[in-house]
Amino acid sequence: MFRHFSAAAAAAAFTLSACAPGAPDAPDAGEINLFTARHYASDAAVYAAFTEETGIRVNVLEAPADQLIERMRAEGARSQADVVITVDAGRLWRADQAGLFQPAPELAETLEAVPANLRHPDGHWFGFASRVRVVVFARDRVNAGEINDFLDVADERWRGRLCVRSSNNVYNQSLLAGLIDAVGAEQAESWAAGVAANIARAPQGGDTDQIRAVAAGECDIAIVNHYYLARLQRASDSADRAVADAVDMVFPSLAGRGAPFNVSGAGLAANAPNRDNALAFLTFLLSETGQRQFAELTNEFPVVAGVTYENDVLDGYPEITPDPVNVNVLGENATAAQRIFDRVGWP
Repeated sequence: MFRHFSAAAAAAAFTLSACAPGAPDAPDAGEINLFTARHYASDAAVYAAFTEETGIRVNVLEAPADQLIERMRAEGARSQADVVITVDAGRLWRADQAGLFQPAPELAETLEAVPANLRHPDGHWFGFASRVRVVVFARDRVNAGEINDFLDVADERWRGRLCVRSSNNVYNQSLLAGLIDAVGAEQAESWAAGVAANIARAPQGGDTDQIRAVAAGECDIAIVNHYYLARLQRASDSADRAVADAVDMVFPSLAGRGAPFNVSGAGLAANAPNRDNALAFLTFLLSETGQRQFAELTNEFPVVAGVTYENDVLDGYPEITPDPVNVNVLGENATAAQRIFDRVGWP
C-alpha cells in the first residue's frame, strides 16, 4: 500500500527552503510511485518540497531493501515503481544486478554535479546524500591520536574493547569490501580476523546502540556511520546529548586512501510507468532544495558541492578526504567480504 505525503502535512513539522518557480498550472500534474528502503520520517519533508515545487504527488512504499528488491524482481514488467531508493552502495549494486534500474540519459548533465566515485559508472543510479564510516571512542579512556586508519582497529591493544554490528550488516560488508580493493583479499582477511578478536560483546543492535555502549563503558571504541552520532548531538532529549558528550569521533582513513564514504542512492526503475515525473524527482534530489534537506534533517553530507545548509554539527567536522574508489566496487566485493567474515568468525 502506498502512502501519500502532501506539502501541507510536512510543513507543520519541518521548515522547507524556498521552492523554485515553475510549478505547473494544471491542478493535477500526476504522480510518482517511490519504492524506498530509507526509514527516516524526515524524508517526508523532501517529498513535500518536491510536490510543492512541481505539483507531482509522491506515493511511497517503504520496506527493507531486500524485500523491495525481491518484490520488484517478482513483479517484473508489472512493477509500478518509478523510482527506487536505498542506502549503501552494496544494496544499490544488488538492485542493479537484479535489473531493477534503467538508463536515464536525460540525467547525464545533471549527474555531472555528483562526484564520479559516488555514482554508478554507467549512470544506472547515483548517490544523492553521502555518509562516512567512522570510529567513535570514549573521551575518558581513549586518545584521538590512537586511531588514524581503520587498519589500527585490528591492533591487539583493542582486545575486548570494540563494539560493532554483526557481519551481515551491509555497512560492515561495504567497509570490508573497500578494504579488499585497497589492500587485497589476504590482508583484508587478516584485518577482519583482528577486528573479530577485539569485539567486546556479541554484536547487537544498530549503530546508535554501539555509541550508547561506548558511553556506558561496555566498550571503548565502536565502528559506526557518522550521522548516528550527529543525531545524538543535535537531539532535544538531554539523555541523548549526554551520550554524545561522553564520546568523540575520528574519521580514519581506509588503508591510507581516504575516509570510507558511502551513499544513499536512487535510480530510475526499469519499468517506470511515470518516467517523466520520475526524472523530475531524481533531478530534484540533486537540487539546492533537495540537497539541503538531507544535511539539515538526516545529518548526511550533500553530494553536490557548494550547497548551503544549517547544521552546526556537520560544520564542526574537520576537512575529510574521501577514499576515491567508486562505491560500485563495494557491491562488487560484497560477496568476497561476507566469505571473509564467515571464515574469521566475525559474528
